[in-house]
Order: sequence, then C-alpha cells, then structure tokens
Amino acid sequence: MRTRPLYCLPILALLITAVNTAGGQDADSQAAPTDLVLTVGKSLIVDSSSPIERVAAGFGDMVEATAIGPREVLLSGRAPGVTSLVIWQKGGVRKLFDITVLASKAISDSLVAGIAAQLQRELPGQNLDVSLENGTVFLRGTVKDIMSADRAVAIASTLGKIVNLLYVDVPPPEPQILLKVMFASVDRNTSSQLGLNIISTGAGNTIGSVNTGQFPSPSLTIPVSGATPVTVADALNLFLFRRDLNLGATIQALEVKGLLQILAEPNVLAENGKRASFLAGGEFPFPTVSSVGGGTPAVSIQFREFGVRLGFLPTITARGTIHMEVTPEVSALDFTNGLTINGFNVPAMTTRKLNTQVELSEGQSFAIGGLLDNRTTDTIEKIPFIGDIPILGRFFQSKSVSKTNTELIIIVTPELVRPIPAGQPAPELKFTTPFLKPNTGSYPRTPGLDATGPVPVKPPHDSMPVERLMESLQLPGAKVPLGQVPAAPSSSPAIQPR
Repeated sequence: MRTRPLYCLPILALLITAVNTAGGQDADSQAAPTDLVLTVGKSLIVDSSSPIERVAAGFGDMVEATAIGPREVLLSGRAPGVTSLVIWQKGGVRKLFDITVLASKAISDSLVAGIAAQLQRELPGQNLDVSLENGTVFLRGTVKDIMSADRAVAIASTLGKIVNLLYVDVPPPEPQILLKVMFASVDRNTSSQLGLNIISTGAGNTIGSVNTGQFPSPSLTIPVSGATPVTVADALNLFLFRRDLNLGATIQALEVKGLLQILAEPNVLAENGKRASFLAGGEFPFPTVSSVGGGTPAVSIQFREFGVRLGFLPTITARGTIHMEVTPEVSALDFTNGLTINGFNVPAMTTRKLNTQVELSEGQSFAIGGLLDNRTTDTIEKIPFIGDIPILGRFFQSKSVSKTNTELIIIVTPELVRPIPAGQPAPELKFTTPFLKPNTGSYPRTPGLDATGPVPVKPPHDSMPVERLMESLQLPGAKVPLGQVPAAPSSSPAIQPR
C-alpha cells in the first residue's frame, strides 16, 4: 500500500474554509427582508455592519434614501405607501428592507379638524363625522336632505378620494298647490238690415223685379193663360202690394241684439313640480278624408276637444313663492263659419288661449290674460247708376251693419292646501231635490280603520342611504327639483335600515 504525503492536508482545509465562506455569503444575501415603518415628514437611519457600496429605493416618490457615511443610510418619508430598499455591502452581500410609509397623524388630524369645522359651519345641527384613513376620506352621519348631502360631499372631497356613507332623513310629503282660475267672457253683438225689393206682375205688359241681390226677392211665374201670379218665397219682414197699381214691394228691416256670458271657475290641484290639467267641455266629430288603395277617398271620423281647458305646472321656489306655467284656453263651436264636406256639416272653432309663466305668493292674484275685441262690419249693395240718384236711389240700395264686442279676462290665484283631517266631515253638495235614501242605511264605502285595523302612518325608517332615497324618488343625477322643501331635523336617533 502506498501512503499519501502529509503536506496535502493544509490545502484541503483551505478549500473547505473557502467553500463555507461563500455559502455563508449566499445565505446572507437571500435572508428575509427586514420591516421598517416610517412616517411622512420624518427620517430614519439604517446602520450597516460592513461598508456600503450602493443603495436603491423602489419608489423615490414615497421614500428618499441617502448614504450619509460608509456604514449609514438616511431614509426620509415623502408620501404614504409601501416600497422596498436594497443595500449592497462590500463583498457582494445584499440587505433587503420592506418600508411602510404612514401618513403624518398630526397633519391628517389638522386637515380633518378643519374640514369638520367647515361642515359644522355650513350644515349646522346635522350629525356628520369625517375621517382620513390611508389617504381615503370616509364621510358618515345623517343629514336632513339630499342637498345637504351633496354639499357635505363637496366639502369633504377636498381631502382626497371620498367614500360617501351618509344617511338622509326621510323627506316629508310634497306640498300641494291649488290653482283657482276664473274665466269671464262677455260677447255682445248687434246687427241691423235694411233692404227693398220692388216687383210687378205686368203693369203695361211689362213683367219686372228690382233687387240688389243681398236679400232674396219674390219669384214670378208666367202661366200659359197670360196671368202673372207671384210666388212669395221669402217675404222678409214687410210685404206690400197694390192691386190697382199692380205694384208690390218686400222690405227687409231687421235689428238683432245678442248677448253671451261665460263664467267658469275651475280649481286644479297638483303636487309641487307635477303637471295638472282640466277640461270642461266636450268632443265633436271631425271628418278626415284619406285615400285608400286605388286612390279611392275614404272619410274617417276624429274627435276634437273644445270647452274650457286649463293646464299648469307649479313649483315652489327657494324664495317661498309659487312659480307657475299656466296654459288656459277657451274654445267654442262656430257653425256660422263651418264647412259641408260629403254631406257632413263640420263646424269651425273659435279659440282663445294663452301660455305664460307667472310667479306669485300664496293667496295673491294675477290677471294673466285680457282681450277686448270690437268689430264693425258695414255692407252696402246697390244697383249701379240708379242707386246713386239722390233720395230716389235709396230705394235701390240694401244695407247690413253688424257690430260685435268681446271681452275676456283670466284671473289666477294659487294656494297651498292640506288634506282634510281624518274625522272631520267632508264638504257636501246641496241639491234642490233630495235623492232617495239608500237601501243599506248608509252610503257604500270601503271599511275604515275601525274595521281594517290601523295602518302605519310614519315611514318604516327615519333615515336611509342616499342611493336608496334617490332610487325611491327617481331623481336622475341626484338633482333636487327647484323649491325642494327640506324636512325638519329629526330628534330621534337614526335607524339603520337592514
């Protein structure tokens, strides 16, 4: 057996030591990172056991790393967040650090206190709480209406991203507006007619008739026997005939006076911001001619409304007044100016309507529409040349004079009304002749609370999330209608809905 030399043992020992040293360096470089907590605006010094060759920070916007010596690194917090730090030591060893930068509590508390003071100043008497956690603003509490909630969110959003956790008191019922309207219309007309027709049955073998054509004259019939009878189809007002002179005359002398008065006082009730309409009148058939296959005309019947119509849209303004869009209309059938189509007598319509906007306080009145219409129509018809002869020409003229006078006025008065309280008698109509008593002993009606039991008269929750209230009120974009009447602050604690 051969023996190895003893001088090989020191070389083997040096190799084993070098391997162990390299293994230790790799183990240090893969060690778990160290956690460091830093506050914005403050600094921290990290010591190193070996000289530092290089330093690197993950996000320079959150933390700033500066080597202030061979074995010291200064960390300064800039913004809240999480990042990492790597330090390379001499010999290739790496040190890893996980750095958490927290917001400065003093700064955040100061900002939150300022916002809370602004909320109390702008929304006094309302339960509001604002907090800032990791850069996110949480707004909690209960406000009286959606407008207050929007204002609170606008103020708190100056801190950053906001989470709205507000509750809103259930609003009271909308106020109801009663619009009292008075239509007063007076139509007066006067007409006078004067005309003369001269006829002869054949004096001097001459058959004749003189008229201006404005009024119908009697017709003459010539029989075979030679006699000339007269057929009086329209004797007008006066008819004269002299047998000895064989001369007659029909005279139209008529004076007509008419008076038409219309008074309507409709009352329309509507909620705040809701449209309402009223119609007292009727409908009349209106024929419409249309062509079908082959070009054959066909008549279809449509119905048109007429009468006293009223439409209005009330809105309570922030000033406490009532802004109204009012559209009154008065229409009637006019058979004088009608048409006859395919045997149908189609009347025309006289319409007087108005579309305006007014703003009144409760109980005030406004004359929003007035119309004064005076018309005079003078028609003279005469026979040329003969009708121009002085004095004698009067017998060859006819005259018709018509005068009309129309007056219309509309007066509106808005009022805020409340329902009749339960238990009080409702207003009853008085009839000239009483009706028969009912067979049941009392008028049929739906059973009251004494039979059906009580019903809830208050909302199930005193407050609810803003989103749920917006959904129930169907307010797109969380916009409150102009004149929203806020609810009074509730003295009872808010109940969180399930």
